[in-house]
Amino acid sequence: MPPIAAVDPVEAVANPLDTIEQIIGSNGWSFDRRGEFEVAAEVSGQWSDYVLYFNWSAEMSAMHFTCAFDLKVPERRRGAVYELLALANERLWIGHFGMGTEDSIPAFHHSVLLRGAAGASPESLEDMLDIALTECERFFPAFQFTISGGKPATESLAAAMLECAGEA
Repeated sequence: MPPIAAVDPVEAVANPLDTIEQIIGSNGWSFDRRGEFEVAAEVSGQWSDYVLYFNWSAEMSAMHFTCAFDLKVPERRRGAVYELLALANERLWIGHFGMGTEDSIPAFHHSVLLRGAAGASPESLEDMLDIALTECERFFPAFQFTISGGKPATESLAAAMLECAGEA
């Protein structure tokens, strides 16, 4: 298959990591700008601490984002966690959950393509962060039930998705 031809040459897109760095800083989260193309940050959530990784590819005009759980999956639970990943991904509109084969850490992933755009707006990047952290908080109990509690993926997901009404 021949490569798809570009209509017009595209000017370089502004590096969205500059905006990400401002957003992270304004939220008071600790971060490390590891160069022109990478930022790492840490965020404390209700259930866990999360490690955020942002990678920018100027060649592709794309930013890849990962929000990793503070969980490591033991080998004996990986099959159940892979099933949970598939079930959780069916409920997502944006992004997806995955687990690294080397580190066995569940994470939320999302990529943003910016070719032809002047850059990523602060609002769209804030939304991306909000969606990722919201989904990680929503699904963390299911991962915990499956990994530490030894529950099947379907049972863990059902328990984590219960909506509580009222206050105790």
